[in-house]
Amino acid sequence: MSDPAGFIRNQTKIARPSLVPELKLHLATEISPIWRATQSELDNAGVPPPYWAFCWPGGQALTRFLIDQKQWVKGKRVLDFAAGSGISGIAAARAGAAHVTAAEIDDFAAAAIALNAKLNKAKVNVVTEDLVGRMDLGVHIVLAGDVCYERPMAERVFAWFEQLAESGVTVLMGDPGRAYLPRKGLVEMARYQVPTSIELEDKDMRLTLVWRLKSGA
Repeated sequence: MSDPAGFIRNQTKIARPSLVPELKLHLATEISPIWRATQSELDNAGVPPPYWAFCWPGGQALTRFLIDQKQWVKGKRVLDFAAGSGISGIAAARAGAAHVTAAEIDDFAAAAIALNAKLNKAKVNVVTEDLVGRMDLGVHIVLAGDVCYERPMAERVFAWFEQLAESGVTVLMGDPGRAYLPRKGLVEMARYQVPTSIELEDKDMRLTLVWRLKSGA
């Protein structure tokens, strides 16, 4: 598809996530066709799974934490990894981060992040390269919301996060109890009850924690 931004505008509504009503995002809703689209329908349309179209609990919790605890990002260089809708990076920019980069390998997600950043008057640089394993990021803090939903992804990313933390980078993760969240080396920073859709999650409320990865984990 040649116009991801146009597709996003047509397939989403502007809405405020339940836990972070300060921000507005282009999101799928129960009345959006993409909400109920099957994988075959998405494949036929040339659209990857639209993870960017939903504000997942991990991202909401992490964003709530940043809005309430601005000192974690104020004046810092920030990477929002696997950024999805870009909500956490947008919150960091609005909280006074010196520079924010949102990384997503999906061109549709990249377009959604750019649209959402503009919607919230936030300056966010978007990159579409796979950064996993890179140690030359030049950032002070890495944000990651809901990245432990598949084992290969979780294991690959967490090993990298451990290296980053050991090098002095602060790594903050938001997670609603995904199966592949590692059980070591994490320090709880906050917890939130995040309203969710029963069609996306297995319940309509998810206890979601914000974690900081310890160095030397």
